Parts: sequence; C-alpha cells; structure tokens
Amino acid sequence: MAPPLKGSYSVAEALRRLLKGTGLAFSLTAGGSYVISQRADARAPDDDETPVDTPASAELYEAAPIIVTGSRIDTPGFEAPTPTLHVTRSSLDIGARPNVAAALNDLPQFRGTISPQTSGTNTSAGAAPVDLRGLGINRTLVLLDGRRFSSENDLNTVPTVLIKSVDIVTGGASAAWGSGAVAGVVNIVLDEDLDGLRLGGQAGISSRGDAAEHRFEGAFGTGFADGRGHLTIGAEYLDNRGVIPKVSRPTVGRWSTVAAGNGNFMLTPDVGFANAAHGGLILSGVFTGKAFDPDGSLRDFRYGTVIGNDMIGGEGPSNDDISPLVTPQRRYSALGRMSFAVSDALKITAELRHSRMWNDYIWFGDHNRGNITVSADNAFLSPTIAAQLLAAGETSFRMGRFNSDFPFPRIDFARSTTQATIALDGKIGGHWRWSGYYSRGEYHNDIDTPGFVLATNFNQAVDAVRDPVTGQPVCRVKLTDPSSACVPINLFGEGSPSPEALAYVTGTPRQRATTRLDVGGFSLRGEPFSLWAGPVSIAAGIEARRESIRQTVGALDLAKAFRTFNFAPIVGGFTVKEAFGEILVPVARDLPLLRKFELNAAVRLSDYDTTGSIWSWKLGATNEFFPGFRARFTRSRDIRSANLAELYTQLQTGYNTIIDPLKGVNVYVLSYSGGNPGLQPETASTLTAGFVYAPPAIPGLHLSLDYYRIRIDDVITTVPAQDLVVRCFNGNQALCAHVERDAAGNILYTTSSYLNLSQYRTRGIDAELLQRLKLDRISSLPGEVSFRLLASWVDSLTTDDGVSAIEYVGSQGNSFSFGVPRWRVNASIAYDSDDFGGQLRLRHISAGNYNSTVKLLNNRIPAYNYVDLLMRAHIAAGAGAKMEIYANISNIFDKQAPNGSLYSPFYDVVGRYFSLGARLGF
Repeated sequence: MAPPLKGSYSVAEALRRLLKGTGLAFSLTAGGSYVISQRADARAPDDDETPVDTPASAELYEAAPIIVTGSRIDTPGFEAPTPTLHVTRSSLDIGARPNVAAALNDLPQFRGTISPQTSGTNTSAGAAPVDLRGLGINRTLVLLDGRRFSSENDLNTVPTVLIKSVDIVTGGASAAWGSGAVAGVVNIVLDEDLDGLRLGGQAGISSRGDAAEHRFEGAFGTGFADGRGHLTIGAEYLDNRGVIPKVSRPTVGRWSTVAAGNGNFMLTPDVGFANAAHGGLILSGVFTGKAFDPDGSLRDFRYGTVIGNDMIGGEGPSNDDISPLVTPQRRYSALGRMSFAVSDALKITAELRHSRMWNDYIWFGDHNRGNITVSADNAFLSPTIAAQLLAAGETSFRMGRFNSDFPFPRIDFARSTTQATIALDGKIGGHWRWSGYYSRGEYHNDIDTPGFVLATNFNQAVDAVRDPVTGQPVCRVKLTDPSSACVPINLFGEGSPSPEALAYVTGTPRQRATTRLDVGGFSLRGEPFSLWAGPVSIAAGIEARRESIRQTVGALDLAKAFRTFNFAPIVGGFTVKEAFGEILVPVARDLPLLRKFELNAAVRLSDYDTTGSIWSWKLGATNEFFPGFRARFTRSRDIRSANLAELYTQLQTGYNTIIDPLKGVNVYVLSYSGGNPGLQPETASTLTAGFVYAPPAIPGLHLSLDYYRIRIDDVITTVPAQDLVVRCFNGNQALCAHVERDAAGNILYTTSSYLNLSQYRTRGIDAELLQRLKLDRISSLPGEVSFRLLASWVDSLTTDDGVSAIEYVGSQGNSFSFGVPRWRVNASIAYDSDDFGGQLRLRHISAGNYNSTVKLLNNRIPAYNYVDLLMRAHIAAGAGAKMEIYANISNIFDKQAPNGSLYSPFYDVVGRYFSLGARLGF
C-alpha cells in the first residue's frame, strides 16, 4: 500500500529527531506534505542528537535531496552564506495560480514582469518566466533540479504535479551556477521519490463569471529491481479562459494618461480615440468632425473633451473594448524520469520532458489614426458629398477609422518544448562524489497573427475610382496596370468593406522559431582532508553549452509589407565553455563567539566565442555567535552575457502610446527594436549580509534578515520608448539619436535596440519570520499552527545612462517601466491536522506612484492589502486511498485594482476568485 497523502505525527516526530544536527530540517506543511530541506536554524547538537560527522548522518545525506543554495558544496550540515528561500508545494497552492511563476510572483522578492496579465498585447502572451528583484527575467537563472532547461525559462513547461518545492537564492550566484544568476537563482525541485498514484482536478472562476479555469493532473511513481530503480511520470492539462475585454474591469479598461497643461498629466477614465471612429471620421476640410453612418451618409461625431489625439467621453473607440485584460492559455506538460543504481557507487538517471502551450484570441485592432487620404473622386463616396467637396474647392480629405469591421488581428500561437537528459552520479572511495550529465532541448515558438493591414495594398485599395468603360469601382492603379490584383475597398460606414477587399488589404504576419540548447557538465565534490575545526570541502567542475536560434518569417514580413507590425528573422548562436571551483574552509568551532566559523569561496571562468573570457567569483563567511544565532556575509562578482534575442533579433516594428515631455502631449508613435551583436557582457558587484536566529528557548521560531546591494555595470537593456524620450529630454544626446522628430518637433518614431547602459543599482532588505507550534504541547488539541511573515524593503532601484539616473522605487502602477514598491509583505497563518488544514494569507503592497517618471497630478496609489484563504480536508477513500478536497478564495474582499493599472505586475485585476479541487492518492 502506498503512503497516504498525510503522515502521522508519530512519523513526523521520528523524522524530526532523526534530522537533528544534520543541517537539514523536517516540516509538515499546511497541505500535509513532508519537506526535508537545509536548516537555516541548524545549531550545535543536543545530548540526544547525532553529530554531523557520524556514519548515521552520512547515510541520511545519501538519501537527502540536493537543494540549490548558491553553492556547489554538498557537505552535510553546510550552511551557505547566500540567503535562500525555500517554498513548499503547499505554499504554491494558495491562491490557485495557473502556474508556478504566478505563485512565485505573490512573494515579495519577485516582480511579475511577463505574465498573462502583463502581456495581453505582445508576442510573449501567456509566457511565465520569473524576475527576482525587478532586475529583469534575463538576470534570474532558472534551473530544474540544478540544471538549465530549454524553453527560455518558461515555468509553464514544468508539470506542477511533480514539483516538490522551489529553492530561491536571493543573491548573485554566477560563480556557482553560471551566467545569468545576477539577481539570483530559482531552482525547481521535482519529487523523484514519488511512490504510488496521484490524480487531481480543479475548477475555478472569478466572481464576475470570467477567467474560468479547468486543470487536470496525474502522477505515478514506483520502484523496481528490488529498490535499485525508480520510475516517475507526471502530466497536467490546464485551460484558462482569461479575462476579455479590458473594459470588463472599470478601474482598468479605457484609462489613459492625458495632458493637463503646464507639463502635467492626468490619469483619466473613459479615454478613447479622438482621430478615429467606427465607419470613419473626417478630420480635415469642410466636413471636419463628421462621421460616416453604415449607409455612407454623414452625421455629427459626438466629441468629448479632446486632448491631442485622445478624448475623454464622447464616442471615441478604444482597443480596450476588444482586447484581453488577462490572456487565455491552454497547455499540457509531461515529464518522465527513470533512475537505476547500477552499483553502490554508480547511479544513472534518464529524463524526458515535453510540453505545449497554445491559444488563439483577438489581440488588438489595426486601425487608422487619421492617416487615410480620400480623393473627392472616390468611387464609393456619396455623389452628394463629392459635389459638396468640389463646391468647397477641396479635392481630398483626411480620415481616421476604427476598423471594427475588419478581421481583428488575432494571435494564434503554439509553444512547445522537448528536452532529454541523461545523468550519472557516483562515488569514488569514501570521500569523493561525482556527477556528469548531458541534456538536449528544443523550444519551438510558432506565431500567426492574421488581420494586420498590408500598407501598399491598403493604400491602393482606398484609392478607388470609377472604371471609365464599365462604371464599376476599380483601384486607380488598375487603370495604368491592368495586371494588378487590387480590389477596391469601401471605407465609408461600418460594415461597408467587402470580404474580397478585406482579404486583399489584410494578411498574416508569421514566425517559426526554434531555439536549441545543448548543455553538459561534470563535477567532483569531496572532503580531501580535515583541519582542527572540521573537514575542508571542495567542488570543481567543467560545463559547456551551445545555444542557438533560427527564426524564419513569412515573405510579407521580410518585405515589411505590414503597416504596423512585422516579424523579423533571427539566426545566431553562441558557445560557452566554463570551469569552476569552490572551497569551504572551517576556521573555528566550539569557541566563544566562534561556535562554527566557516569561509566559502568560489570562482568561475566563462569563455564565450562571442565576447571572450570573463571571470566571476564569490567570497562568503558564516559564523554561529551563540546557540541559534548565525551571521552570514557574501561578496561576489557576477556576470551575464547577452542572450540570443539581445544579440540577433533583427529590426522589428510596433506602436506605443507615450508621453512627450517636450510637447506636453501623449502620442501614438511607431517604435523600432532589434538586437545588437556588439553587446558586451554586463558585470555585477553583489553584497549580502544578514543573520538567522532560531533561539533554542523558543522551539519552532525562525527569524532571518538580509541586506543586499547590487550594482550592474554595462547593463544590457532595451530602453522602453517612454524612458527613451524622457532620457533624451533630460539631456542624453546619445539617446536623442534614437528619437526621430519632424521639423515641428513631433515624434515620428523611436528606435530601441539593445545597448549597454552605464549602471543599474538596487539595495534593500529581505526578512522572514516563522513560528511553528504543535498544539499538543500546550493543549489537548491535535495538529500544528504556523505563522510566517515574508517582507521585502527596497531602498533604491535606479538605472543610470551616464547623464541622468531614474529612481524606480514606488513607480508601480504599470509594467512599462522597471518600477517596484518600496514594501511588499506576505503574512500567513496556517493550521494542519490529520483531518483538516487551512491557511489565511495577507499580501501587502505599500503606497506608491502610478508612474514616477512623469508629472501626474493624480499619481498616488494607496497601500493595498489582499487576503487569500485556502481550506483542505482529508478523507479516507477506502482500499488504502486517501482523498484531499481543497477550496481557494483569492482576494476575498474583491479589492479592485488601482485606476489605470493595466498590465501592472503587482495588482490583482481579476478580483475575487474561487476554485475547488480534489486530489486522490493511492
């Protein structure tokens, strides 16, 4: 019979006692799952404890999971000087998030830079990477059981049902784990010892009847060959319908920043286009302010308050009426792993992972914002209107059109990844352990976006005249080029364009991208000799990887045929070879104020075939000053080399609404972006210092506090269009070259290719308080109560281009800057017993500004508090099975997002959300 979902407290107590003195800790989570992890509160053993250097401890070590701690040293009892946060599976469950990344984004240390909420109208829709400290997803290294994985760190690709826990290193770890670990490391730990069958299902829906979700999962694990082998497989399927459209949440949809005079701006509701209307709006000449009815006649357009190209109120249309607030997503993922102990000194592991995510939904409209020129002799224009134009001496007029009768551009995407890994682990003698692995992964990102307007075809189709022979409407170009396939289009009135004309003027941008990862490595760890304070531990190894991308695009994209959006081809790759070494030296032990003083150092040489060799290193120290109180300190030099997209993306186009501080208006402008093969690696200087306190007099209490300071030089970034204009306005002439203006000073377009900026700096403090209490110690009640507080305080987060520094702390209302709140706090209280469990969580976000980089008159956002509740019940299902039924309510009090917080990485735009699920274990 397989173990039930919950363990008895007699077993729990036995495991706690067994783990004492090993540097590992045992806990029983609110969900009833056992967790074995490195103990942050490890202290000198009591009389009944087993010392760390006894054979019993060594035997336990062989069975313990490897946890990423910012170090390659795996000696039992080693406490790395780098701060580490351990997140259990049950902690990931609260809030019923659709993926692991969304659950991690609830934690104070993360910023939801790319998520279904922040990527509603870009090609990253639905992706789920993670971003520590708001330093960018490219500066957080994501690992799967300590190894890099294919899929551009998209956590959607890992089946949640097999995740045992997540370890988070909140400090630079490049020397230990390689390039990209500037902000830290997120390591997903899989449950490779699963024994039995798990099945589960979950359904959820918001209090407004949208964002419906269904999830199904299953996992199976079993031993074979008398316990020498183990097989684990797991899969899950999720269908989340998202939230469409944006205006379904009144505090978010149709909000915009508009000019308020004297260089000030105002965040304002009910903002639509002032230069476009359903069916067409005339913007010049005698009929200025007239809109076309469906029959082609004219009426007065109902204006609101016009400010630039936008207006408040009136009948101005908006993309928010159609495009998603939270992108829908459908996905499945599966993973299989088999391990086999060939002998006592050799184990082989093989793993295969596959996932696919896909969807197809309206993206946004491809509209004409006052850029259509219509001739008075247009074949579809009412004769009465044409005559009035001629009478007024006008031969043409300018028109804007909200193309709601066009096929709205859709994003039809499919992302799949397949990765195979083979790993060997062994022992040499009694002091050395070795590991080697090779992994090959392919990530496919295929996107079709039908419905975009073809610039040349559209211009030719709009210029329609009467055929002098037949009198029928034809494209003017056909009179001089009879071979032209042009189909004339009627734009006067909603519903006027014919299907044939729409097919001629629209097309499908498309891309087919394949990213390949080949990575392998070998490491050796051991304790070759001892000093008086204990054994010296070393780890050394070599690694190599090849990353490459090939992205092909359609012929129309290559010709830049689309008016507002074109995919760009990418071809490129790089190879890196690395060697690393690390040492742990015990300096003093069992002395006054030096109960356990250790020094830790690591170094890594990375040789890129694109930029040459670069060093990273780490120096750290830990010391236990008195029982339960341990201080830690690290100083490191971390590196990050440019990734494939930053190096090789060719120029591509898009549009942004930005505030122009020079003219005092917000404008809708063309933006170019692309890669830069001349990028140099960025280097970071990281300092962390803190302490961990677990007083022996208060069992179950754990307190940690860590200060961090990170400075990144030669920062690889693409400056957002808004920041580009602001920095130019502030005096950075080099960046002004990327802002093109006409003779009147109006912005024509911006170019935001990747470049090396001068500096990126951040500093702050992380704190954790945990208290566990077994109720039978103070009463006759069963179970355990735990309280946990996680807090992150950011003192500063600035980017410096060499001319001006922009402070982003408190700039937290939108995703199009680097802003983070000054304070984020998670507080939770949980109860668990054999039959019942529950957890209540409070998420706090301190007060801040919508956007600190511009002068908003109503910029302030008050402090926000969200409350979530998770309840569980355990039921015996017979035949050795146990069932767990759980319910989640996220955002219990239905706290509405701040005004205008579209794409915000911090605020909940969905509102109150209910989910109900069940798991069955055999």
